[in-house]
Amino acid sequence: MPRIKRGVTTRTKHKRLLDQAKGYRGRRKNTIRVARQAVEKAGQYAYRDRKVKKRNFRALWIQRINAAVREEGLTYSQFMHGVKLAGIELDRKVMADLAMNEGAAFGAIIKQAKQALPA
Repeated sequence: MPRIKRGVTTRTKHKRLLDQAKGYRGRRKNTIRVARQAVEKAGQYAYRDRKVKKRNFRALWIQRINAAVREEGLTYSQFMHGVKLAGIELDRKVMADLAMNEGAAFGAIIKQAKQALPA
């Protein structure tokens, strides 16, 4: 059975790995063993932080809605309860954008939510 030389495939794998490690500092950018560890860890951070990013944005939207609603004398939880009772089906992202950029429109939503709340 003839001997199989693997230099081409190994070099291709190494090249791909080093391309992913481009921009790293020290040996992490040019040593295969260290670069592999760095790229693997970076992938773990990227996977985790895609979920953390969603959490952070939701928290930001809630803070923005809360700040706008408190000016009208409601708390965030009271407002959200009123929104559910009023049947307004806007998500937090859209409501936060309205609160930041379209004050009058968000004021109308707050008014509807207040009316829907039991007195």
